[in-house]
Amino acid sequence: MILRMSSLFVRTLRDDPADAEVPSHRLLVRAGYIRRAAPGIYTWLPLGLRVLRKIEDIVREEMDAIGGQELLFPALLPREPYEASGRWTEYGDGIFRLKDRKEADYLLGPTHEEMFTLVVKDLYSSYKDLPLVIYQIQTKYRDEARPRAGLLRGREFRMKDSYSFDVDDAGLEESYQRHRDAYRRIFDKLGFEYVIVQAEAGAMGGSKSEEFLAKAAVGEDTYVRCTRCDYAANVEAVETPAPAPTPYDDLPAAHAEQTPDTPTIDTLVDHLNEAYPRADRPWAASDTLKNVVFTVRHPDGTTEAIAIGLPGDRDVDAKRLESKLGEGVVFEPMSEAEFAARPSLAKGYIGPGALGEKKEAGIRYLLDPRVVSGTAWVTGADVSGSHVLDLVAGRDFDGDGTIDVGDVRDGDPCPVCGDTDGGVLESARGIEMGHIFQLGRKYADALDLQVLDENGKLVTVTMGSYGIGPSRAVAAIAEGTLDELGLCWPRHVAPADVHLVATGKDEEIFAAADRIARELADQGVEVLYDDRPKVSPGVKFKDAELIGVPTIMVVGRNLAEGTVEVRDRASGEREDVAVDGVVDHVVRLVKA
Repeated sequence: MILRMSSLFVRTLRDDPADAEVPSHRLLVRAGYIRRAAPGIYTWLPLGLRVLRKIEDIVREEMDAIGGQELLFPALLPREPYEASGRWTEYGDGIFRLKDRKEADYLLGPTHEEMFTLVVKDLYSSYKDLPLVIYQIQTKYRDEARPRAGLLRGREFRMKDSYSFDVDDAGLEESYQRHRDAYRRIFDKLGFEYVIVQAEAGAMGGSKSEEFLAKAAVGEDTYVRCTRCDYAANVEAVETPAPAPTPYDDLPAAHAEQTPDTPTIDTLVDHLNEAYPRADRPWAASDTLKNVVFTVRHPDGTTEAIAIGLPGDRDVDAKRLESKLGEGVVFEPMSEAEFAARPSLAKGYIGPGALGEKKEAGIRYLLDPRVVSGTAWVTGADVSGSHVLDLVAGRDFDGDGTIDVGDVRDGDPCPVCGDTDGGVLESARGIEMGHIFQLGRKYADALDLQVLDENGKLVTVTMGSYGIGPSRAVAAIAEGTLDELGLCWPRHVAPADVHLVATGKDEEIFAAADRIARELADQGVEVLYDDRPKVSPGVKFKDAELIGVPTIMVVGRNLAEGTVEVRDRASGEREDVAVDGVVDHVVRLVKA
């Protein structure tokens, strides 16, 4: 196969696109792989489509190897299955909804659990039909509020979603492990560094869940790993170790004190150390209990107020809160107008008094896991300019429940080995490339997917769900391999094996380059051939570096000496190879 630059539908750009936020986005546009059609929506140009298809082929190969069978659902889906599962409402504003001319409701598919469940229900009825793995690679749609970073967070994207169907939980565990192993082989072939972390199931439901994250400084996902053991988790899935409850019978009684002009944790701590110094150590932010109030709107249109009590040295992590509240829930800090409508809430001085037994009506009070029975706190007295000292959880106040949404920080104890080996967490950023779930029976129950077992008894099928984003992978691979010159593709996914550049005006040079291109193509090598006759060598070299094919061949003035230059795009290493042996030399490179 030969792609000739003189006729290829591509234009490289020297300037970065104005809306590009991350390096991969800038370079994919500049190198002629994609073009923006609308916010979060991109046109795939020939070079980009070649990379995307190669990634999808790698995914197909490994899915087929574990017995997966490919099918394809429509992207335009009816409302009824999603109504049955509850997700028509749960998705809130996150999906594209539309009506046909008869006013029937439809959506553009964000994911297809319901459709997979129904097609199996329609065709299979016996345990003899299981286990089953079916998958599709298809375009999905989500109405992202803030599409960003090019292909990394778009409104339209490609996804491979596969589903396993088993009679029992032991079968689900086996299916899950086969997918996990296949995913490792896929990501090893795609050629970027990745990490497997524990994850939240979120709107998908189910129990066990893991994410495959490409390591990237521009990634939207923060994950943590332990410095001692093999624990790794998406920050949303980190479980804060709760201290053991302690007796409080001998603790001093709570007492309110004047703390004027201390609406923030910092001003409060300074005042405490000045006005009420401790004998054992200075007061710290971790001794205080802050209470943060949010207004929450659920997908069904209902609203509520929640207050979160957590140590004053912590902030509420918005992504952790989002994962706990669920898909489609919108929240924001309580506004000034809402505070004015609730006079018992003294902003900056809110305490459990207004949120506990005598609480303001309609507010749920949820506590951080560290706020356990017997712990003593300094917190608001519900009066401007006053705080309560020695307020003890379990004795003086309780919450309506627990919520683990405080920010996770480097140096926090590991949830697994922190108490035994002293392991602590360190954070890094990544791009979510794959997510695997043990769904269990959530969708099978909702849509009544049952089969007869070997005793003739109806049993509910248990399911697994396994996603990979091929279009996101294009950006993730680019992000992980690019350099200061441009893109730098691994050979498995590059748009071509060799970028052949003919430089100069001598017809002999172009004749030799033509011959080399044909001989390479005859041996199965994919060639991107820059045969443009009136383009300077400098422009051609810059384009070759920008486009990022792994091997660059230059046929130019060295031809007079009987050699062709061969460059490795990643390392920059160059060698002059005799023209008579250059085809065999490059074929060996490619096949290796």
